[in-house]
Amino acid sequence: MSSGTQHLTVLLHEAVAALEVKPSGVYVDGTFGRGGHSRAILERLGPQGRLLALDRDPQAVAVARQINDPRLTMLHHSFGELAEAVQQAGFDAVDGVLLDIGVSSPQIDEGERGFSFRFDAPLDMRMDTTQGETAAEWLARAEIRDITEVIRNYGEERFAFQIAKKIVAARGERPVATTGQLAALVREAVRTREPGQDPATRTFQALRIHINQELEQLALVLPQAAHLLKPGGRLAVISFHSLEDRIVKRFMRDEAAPDKLPKDLPLRAADLPPPRLRLIGKPQKASAAEVAANPRARSAVMRVAEKPAGEAH
Repeated sequence: MSSGTQHLTVLLHEAVAALEVKPSGVYVDGTFGRGGHSRAILERLGPQGRLLALDRDPQAVAVARQINDPRLTMLHHSFGELAEAVQQAGFDAVDGVLLDIGVSSPQIDEGERGFSFRFDAPLDMRMDTTQGETAAEWLARAEIRDITEVIRNYGEERFAFQIAKKIVAARGERPVATTGQLAALVREAVRTREPGQDPATRTFQALRIHINQELEQLALVLPQAAHLLKPGGRLAVISFHSLEDRIVKRFMRDEAAPDKLPKDLPLRAADLPPPRLRLIGKPQKASAAEVAANPRARSAVMRVAEKPAGEAH
């Protein structure tokens, strides 16, 4: 994740350290972005090491393909297609997977992408601009009930119904086609303002998450990553939103817990199947110094888990 044109990668050193990169290992950066984490992983790999980078954003893919390094394979894939991508790259298992969830700063800072209300631009919001429905197209056809649910569930916005009602009324006169139009409608509908936050913030976040199916993609990738890890391999996930972090937390907690078997089974503890993952350390947040340098790091949380050495792939 980046800030402005500097593209500051959040938790750069902490995330790469968490992977415990082996010089000859195989690693996956499931969210290349502008390549901060990938470059740091490549610095730690030896000549035999390999890095598979994924991103659904064509602009990110273009940046990666400018890196002249035979150890790097870049694929235009969503991380929800992790298993398919790993197979396509010719690997059976990997030593580590890194996921940096959510929108990247270049996407926010480039107004024409339609992620931000700071610019008046076409209401797109797609991370992969080569496919799928734009936010404007979805708002043009969605029922008021569906718009309300998306804004309430993904934006945690208490004025979701009022916002949806405004959108549906407005589109009866002309399409809601730009970020400026949408932001103005939201501001009219939200009756109380949170200090320091634009009233449109929650709605824009909710639509972005919905259009890109971000939570569904996250739920898809986590079990794939755990399965693909070699014994001793690590999964590190950085999230920026409580909904994302909740999914990661629950998955890792459940995978680290022993299987729940009927109480009356005559099994000793040693006979029970081992947990599929082991939690590594406590959740990490950005330091005060990093937040001061890059305010977007403020909400970042990284969780790390490892496949136990005795667990076969």
